[in-house]
Amino acid sequence: MNYLDFEKPLEELNDQLEKAKQIAEKGKVDVKSLIEEIEKKIEDTKKHVYGDLSPWQKVQLSRHPDRPYTLDYIKNITNNSFVEIFGDRNVKDDKAMIGGFGMVDGQTIMFIGQQKGSNTKMRQFRNFGMPNPEGYRKALRMMKLAEKFNKPIVTFIDTPGAFPGLEAEERGQGEAIARNLFEMSILKVPVICIIIGEGASGGALGIGIGDKVLMLENTWYSVISPESCSSILWRNWDNKEKAADALKLTATDMFDLKLVDGIVKEPLGGAHTNPEKMYQTVKSEIKKSLVKLLELEPSQRVEKRIDKFCAMGVYIEG
Repeated sequence: MNYLDFEKPLEELNDQLEKAKQIAEKGKVDVKSLIEEIEKKIEDTKKHVYGDLSPWQKVQLSRHPDRPYTLDYIKNITNNSFVEIFGDRNVKDDKAMIGGFGMVDGQTIMFIGQQKGSNTKMRQFRNFGMPNPEGYRKALRMMKLAEKFNKPIVTFIDTPGAFPGLEAEERGQGEAIARNLFEMSILKVPVICIIIGEGASGGALGIGIGDKVLMLENTWYSVISPESCSSILWRNWDNKEKAADALKLTATDMFDLKLVDGIVKEPLGGAHTNPEKMYQTVKSEIKKSLVKLLELEPSQRVEKRIDKFCAMGVYIEG
């Protein structure tokens, strides 16, 4: 188990609990009451630590190394019926963007999402979840395939941003994301977008236009990361916490501003503390949203989707 800075009290208590259990296993000393006391302390400390997280702490939690990633959700929600699709049929297969068809209780769904990787080697292989233009074109290819066969689409958003390298710009990063925004707004099939970790900038928005946009409780969604914002405004990363407060990037902020449609509750301590429960919660949300969306005609879904995004923000006509 990995612990963040603000989780240190829990690390100490869990160490004490582990030692007490080891003593109990040896059977020479009765430590049952001690174990119960430590477990109660852990529960109380969890409520205190996670009861009022700051925006920066939620950003940290969204990046927790033990947190489930896109493939974890897909494989568990579809009971390993997922069939992955590769390549954009233009440049290459972008490993940071994954997708394919999977079955959820008899319903075929096209799943698409950014994949970060669970260890150092896999993170390098997945380019740390930062797609290139071919990743967004691959995603669009899969969306069009889902539309062709009249299958709903679910996207999982978890990226520090689209890849900012020179080669990505040369191959049309901005155009690829812009094309996805346009095409996703007029897809005839239901589209559900779920932020499961980081939702940074156009990298997230490139697969984030949907009938229903949901955020997990300890995630963030913003035009820029707190560190990048701090480096632009203060020329260093020292003010990242202040930037996180100002950006209004938490799920609660986004819901209050009517930029997302709902917040998905996480287990106390974050999705990584009880992944199985988190998978079932997300699966339930997908099924619940699909029931309502499938009742609408395609033209109604498109109209409501466009109206929803057009109503965001404030503008003045000259």
